[in-house]
Amino acid sequence: MLDCIAGNALTVQALQAALHAGRLSHSVLLYGEKGTGTGFAARCLAADYLYPNSPMEANKVMTGQSEECIEVAGEGASGEIRIDSIRQIRKEIFSTALTAAGRVVIVYDTQNFNGFSANALLKVLEEPPEGVLFILTASNAAAVLPTIRSRCVSFSFGAVSVEECASYLRKHRPTGRGQEFLSQVFGGKIGTALECIDDPQRKGIFDDALRLAQCAEKGNAYDAMLLLNRWEKDKPAAKQLLEDVQAVSAACMRGIPVQELSASKAAPIGKLCQQARQQLMANANAKLVFCYLAAQLANL
Repeated sequence: MLDCIAGNALTVQALQAALHAGRLSHSVLLYGEKGTGTGFAARCLAADYLYPNSPMEANKVMTGQSEECIEVAGEGASGEIRIDSIRQIRKEIFSTALTAAGRVVIVYDTQNFNGFSANALLKVLEEPPEGVLFILTASNAAAVLPTIRSRCVSFSFGAVSVEECASYLRKHRPTGRGQEFLSQVFGGKIGTALECIDDPQRKGIFDDALRLAQCAEKGNAYDAMLLLNRWEKDKPAAKQLLEDVQAVSAACMRGIPVQELSASKAAPIGKLCQQARQQLMANANAKLVFCYLAAQLANL
C-alpha cells in the first residue's frame, strides 16, 4: 500500500526498507502540514505491516474496517485527544490479534494531546506489547511533546509538485471538477484537494471562500456578511473558510488566474482573513469578527 503514496519518494523508500528488513521501530511519527497525506500514509504503513501478503485484508485497514488497526482521533471543535481514548487503547492492545501477526495503533494529530493523555500514551510507548506498532501523525514534529517524539522514529511528508497533484487527481478523481485549479491553490497538497472534491461540506466551504473573495473584489459588504453568517456558529468551518481565502489570495499573488479576484486586492484580502482567523482562534466572538471583516473587505 505504501506504493500508492504520491511523491515523497525518499520517505516512502525509507519506510519500505525498514519494514522489509524487520527494522521498523515500534513507534513511528509521520509529520507534515495538513493535506500532505500523513493520515493516508499511516494507513498504508499499517496495511503493509499487518497484511503484506493479503490485499483483501489490507484494504480493510485502508477503509477502517480492520479489527487489528485501532484508530484514535481528537474530539470536539478543538480536536483534543483525551485520556479516555488512550485508556481504551491500552485495554485493546493487550488482546490477542485475531488474524494478523500484530496490531497497529494509529493516533492522528498527536500535537493535540493534553498533558494527561500524553502521559498515558508515554507509559505504553515505554513498554509496548510485542507486535504492536504505534503510528503517530502530526502537523509538525516540533509540536509533539519531546518525551513522545524521542521514543519515535520520525519521517517527514511534504506537498508534491502542482503537476504531480493535478495528475493524481485526474487519475483518481476523473469526474472531479477543477483538478488543476485545486492543485495550484493548495500548492500540491493532494489531501486538501481531495477533500474539496470528495466532501460536500468541504467543497461548500471552498466555494464560499471564492464567493467571499468576489464580494471583497466588488466591495459588497452586505453579501459578504450574509455569506459569513452561514458559518458563524461553526468555528472550525469558519476558520477553514478564512484559511481557504488566504490560499486563494496567495495563489493569485503567485500569478495563478483567479476569476473572482484581482492581483491588486489579493494581498490585503489575504491579510484581513488571516487576522480574522487569528481572532477566532483566540476565541473572539465570531459575529463581531465577521461584521468587522465584511466592512473591511468592502472598503479595500
